[in-house]
Amino acid sequence: MSQEADRRSLVAFFDRWTELVRAVDFATAREMFDERLVGFGTYADLVIGRDTVVAGQWMQVWPKIADFRFRTEVLHADVSPDRLMATAAVPWSSTGFHADGTPFARNGRATVTFRRDDVEAPWRGLHTHFSLNRGTPEISHGRPTMTA
Repeated sequence: MSQEADRRSLVAFFDRWTELVRAVDFATAREMFDERLVGFGTYADLVIGRDTVVAGQWMQVWPKIADFRFRTEVLHADVSPDRLMATAAVPWSSTGFHADGTPFARNGRATVTFRRDDVEAPWRGLHTHFSLNRGTPEISHGRPTMTA
């Protein structure tokens, strides 16, 4: 496997994660991350442990946004010489909703640290850091509910 193949495998990780965020599939996404996951996020300042990240960050955000996508076409990745650790930086986009239900662009960037047990194993996220672009409202209230 080459550096390009390692990059493609990281892009595939983010593409799969995009699908799971859009589907609000916490259980499947959870398995992509190490149980020792540590995260900084747009909702929680510091969360330690995979289940805590899911409850303290993902469950607070994913159900309240739409159109989430990692912009993997501009992903930057660094892979360690032994190819067992990597760091990737990638912008993301989504739609947030003000309290009155009006949508707004809710975009930002993420840095993720990965590890794997051997070069044939899948990447597992060890650390995530999400931040919103400057000037973006911090809270999305979710899609407005339809009334009859």
